[in-house]
Amino acid sequence: MSIQEKLMEDMKAAMKAGDKLRLQTIRGLRSQIKNAEIDKGRELTEEEVIQVLMNAAKKRKESIELYRQGNRMDRVEEETRELEIIQKYLPEQMSEAEIAQLVEQIIQEVNASSPRDMGKVMGKIMPQVKGKADGKLVQKIVQQKLASL
Repeated sequence: MSIQEKLMEDMKAAMKAGDKLRLQTIRGLRSQIKNAEIDKGRELTEEEVIQVLMNAAKKRKESIELYRQGNRMDRVEEETRELEIIQKYLPEQMSEAEIAQLVEQIIQEVNASSPRDMGKVMGKIMPQVKGKADGKLVQKIVQQKLASL
């Protein structure tokens, strides 16, 4: 079952259950997917749908951080619940340990020897973790590993 089909089914279930937040979040996601399809002039592939969902999740994470700084805990809670809903449709995320192991392997492959080799390592690792790991987390781990060389 495609992600879009799953979203449609879950939207119907949320309507029947009266779950307003889930319904609102799913409608927003479907709208973003539809807008991306209109921009491209065709239906999106599963990878492109995942990218749209990742962008939505990223926006929620940024909003959570900003609301936290503004001491708006009511909005932090709502955005956090929306983020949890979105993450159910994304592929399984890699753990920090899995990312660290992959980073070490790539550092050896590209013979990275200092923090100046960050571009080489990031260029090689990002296509492998796309959709499975947060880019900021990957960057942080790469920086730590290269700094310890």
